[in-house]
Amino acid sequence: MSDINQFVDPNADFDENNPLREDAVHYPGTTRRGKACELVDNTGQQLDATECQDILNGLVENEVFGFRTLSASGGETISLERRESTHVQVGDDLYRLIVFRYQARIENF
Repeated sequence: MSDINQFVDPNADFDENNPLREDAVHYPGTTRRGKACELVDNTGQQLDATECQDILNGLVENEVFGFRTLSASGGETISLERRESTHVQVGDDLYRLIVFRYQARIENF
């Protein structure tokens, strides 16, 4: 267990370390302000399309996409490269949900 790094390098390239799978499923959408956005099922498990569409609709409804004027943690410093992450349940399983500007990805833990 001592050889497992408990911290994520903030300077690591997200896309390099978390590439999109060839079989990733894209669900296109539009924000309330008319910008294109999408949810990507990057799990390789072909999650239920209806549940994925419901997740995308919820993200749009809650105006999650786009640039934030405040940091999520309440700090005064804003990083345009910062990704917000949480978890989401699809069926009986939990997945990571990572949002960056106008794309949300569902990833395996």
